[in-house]
Amino acid sequence: MSDDLVPDDLWERLAPLLPPRPPRRHRYPGRLPADDRAALRGIVYVLRKNVSWRDVPAERTGCSGVTAWRRLRDWTEAGVWPRLHEVLLAELRKAGLLDMDDCAIDGSHIRGVERGAHAGPSPVDRARPDSKHHLIVDRHGTPLAVSLTGGNRHDVTQLTPLLDLIPRIRGVRGRPRHRPGRLFADRGYDYDKYRRILWACGITPMIARRGVPHGSGLGKTRWVVERTFARLHQFKRLRTHYEIRADLHLGLLQLACSIICLRRLRTSF
Repeated sequence: MSDDLVPDDLWERLAPLLPPRPPRRHRYPGRLPADDRAALRGIVYVLRKNVSWRDVPAERTGCSGVTAWRRLRDWTEAGVWPRLHEVLLAELRKAGLLDMDDCAIDGSHIRGVERGAHAGPSPVDRARPDSKHHLIVDRHGTPLAVSLTGGNRHDVTQLTPLLDLIPRIRGVRGRPRHRPGRLFADRGYDYDKYRRILWACGITPMIARRGVPHGSGLGKTRWVVERTFARLHQFKRLRTHYEIRADLHLGLLQLACSIICLRRLRTSF
């Protein structure tokens, strides 16, 4: 059975964060539960290949797709994915690979096929049910925080929620870092109200002005967020919002952000 879906470095960081299993019955213990690492293989398989949960190959992952979905549900409800992301961000900061002096923010539409939570009429796709990924990254494109909304939500409405979602990143001596120095954004965020909010938080807003010709030079720093969206959407499950439960799609999105952070750690050695 191949472990390429869940390499050792990913599993070593995730295993301590998993919630404890409930105690088994002594007289009638029943069937042994599937291995957690095998369940994670099933989750990552769906994240990468975008197959239905019932089509997860048990001979490759070591568990059924139903078991993988249940572990995704349980681990999402336990808050495992944000903690994993925070652990990796702290390692990046400790290695000097995190630069929060300049950050960028943006949103990206994805197709939605379920009329569940966080799905709304898309203004760019004839009012079909749609969702949106909102992302803030550091200067190198490392994802700091991510959120999910309906496709009819304006990008600027997620500016302050995303800033609040950035964890207090440790890794070096001193106070944890959780605020960027400067924030780059496109014309969709051009509102003086939000500029004042950023200034009040100690963040310098670098937001393009509407009605001003292109060529401001902000794109030289802001393009990294588009590259990170491209990397996220290489995980095929994230290109379309299939899950009826929005928290499960968000959990997969946070897992993908953690994998991107882990890849950056690997390339630094």
